[in-house]
Amino acid sequence: MSDQLPDRLSVNPDSPFYDAEVLARDIGIRFKGVEKTNVEEYCVSEGWVKVAAGNAKDRFGRPMTITLKGPVEPYIRGEAQAEG
Repeated sequence: MSDQLPDRLSVNPDSPFYDAEVLARDIGIRFKGVEKTNVEEYCVSEGWVKVAAGNAKDRFGRPMTITLKGPVEPYIRGEAQAEG
């Protein structure tokens, strides 16, 4: 597998942007320079992340999300620590 992460990725298996093989790697997300651990979906080219909104759930039991806009930097955690 290449070291290039996708432009858009989701943790929801029902999403067309879900990729189990990529998610099996330890992916980290920096949003506006801050590490985010509750990201449900991201898009680098459009500059947004969807994060869980507290403990709220939708009618299907999935977390409710809010969209935040700003610079998104996905990376592989093990590689980022080895480089820096």
